[in-house]
Amino acid sequence: MSAVSSRLPVFPWDKLEPYKATAAAHPDGIVDLSVGTPVDPVPALVREALTEAANSPGYPTVWGTPALRDAIKGWLEKRLGARSVEHTNILPVVGSKELVAWLPTQLGLGHGDQVAYPRLAYPTYEVGARLCGAEPVVYDDPTELDPTNLRLLWLNSPSNPTGRVLPKDELVRVVAWAREHGVLVFSDECYLELGWEAEPVSVLHPDVCGDGFEGVVAVHSLSKRSNLAGYRAAFIAGDAQVLGELLQIRKHGGMMTAAPVQAATVAALGDDAHVHEQRERYAARRAALREALERHGFRIEHSEASLYLWATRDEGCWQTVAHLAELGILVAPGDFYGEAGERFVRVAFTATDERVEAAVKRLAA
Repeated sequence: MSAVSSRLPVFPWDKLEPYKATAAAHPDGIVDLSVGTPVDPVPALVREALTEAANSPGYPTVWGTPALRDAIKGWLEKRLGARSVEHTNILPVVGSKELVAWLPTQLGLGHGDQVAYPRLAYPTYEVGARLCGAEPVVYDDPTELDPTNLRLLWLNSPSNPTGRVLPKDELVRVVAWAREHGVLVFSDECYLELGWEAEPVSVLHPDVCGDGFEGVVAVHSLSKRSNLAGYRAAFIAGDAQVLGELLQIRKHGGMMTAAPVQAATVAALGDDAHVHEQRERYAARRAALREALERHGFRIEHSEASLYLWATRDEGCWQTVAHLAELGILVAPGDFYGEAGERFVRVAFTATDERVEAAVKRLAA
């Protein structure tokens, strides 16, 4: 039996363990700004919806309840400006990482096919390609790629790790090119609710995709906007033909979002107040950390959106990681996201107010 894991890169976070130990030895404890996991409470109305649906002894459906699809449809139209959304344009998924990792396999890609993603990118795009035996390809401008064997093009705006937002005109140009060459576009928009110095635009906006969703799918998650990383609540929306095929495959694979999580998702998508409240928390932490890092000698690039600051001291990223670990602060090295990040670190501002304040004090010392 061949080991599928042999196709994959080393799990990057394992490399951070020695630096985590150094940071944890700080007298006042570690300030972990590496992974970017939510730490604030799940909104009360979401927990209540989960509890009310707890008595769910039967199997949920892969396509989700009509109420869930209605909630997603309403959010797509209200928040993203999408038009003419039908239930066939919607598919719940069990967290966005699962979707990213297994999408090329579920699309039937394999040897001879190419999957493209940004040169600086979430590592799971590469993992998804390698799991099915496809060729991973990085780009600076996707329209400069040879489309001959290109089957799947990942966009990511706002970007993880850089926080860069693709302008609407750029999205229009890329989507038009992909459609011309028959390349399927999946746009990872999981940080769309977290624009700070730019307003992210979805590929589902009619200014980008026109009157239909052909060849275009957007990926969204409630992990960041609603503190639901532990719920694995996410969905994709767009091309009905693509989603219909994925629905059939996922039915056979039993990829079902738990019924209580479906109910919680309905509640979360129907409420804007908790999203604004969480944004205010993140905005304050972002401002405090940005100022502290710049005073400490860092330069911040992009970072106009998302939950991260893309920072550099113009040195190797692991040197920066080691320096900050001595201060009890753990960050992610930029080369986790590609060779182009080798002189940067990604600093998450998802820690508690108390831990962010501790980091600010240490950076000022």
